[in-house]
Amino acid sequence: MEVAIPHSLGKDTVRERLRTRGHSIGDNIPGGMAEVTTSWPSEDRMAMTVTAMGQSIDAYVDIENSQVVFVVNVPPALGFVRPIIEGAIRQQGEKLLLPGA
Repeated sequence: MEVAIPHSLGKDTVRERLRTRGHSIGDNIPGGMAEVTTSWPSEDRMAMTVTAMGQSIDAYVDIENSQVVFVVNVPPALGFVRPIIEGAIRQQGEKLLLPGA
């Protein structure tokens, strides 16, 4: 599943905001029982693993010039929650990019 969030920020600003706020991603997952680990395999890609309720989901965020693209590998068993995941990504992704958020 891909979710693109447009932005008008420079890549450096987006990188800085994701690096400093990436730890808070797990706080926005319902139930508060999620563990999120992040890494930066390249300058413009943040990789994530989200573990909650015995399930792990791999994801990454690609930083592009005019958008940030969240790519989430949703297992077939969790397909029924795709709309919820997409909505949460849109809401929290936009929040991560806001100044001073």
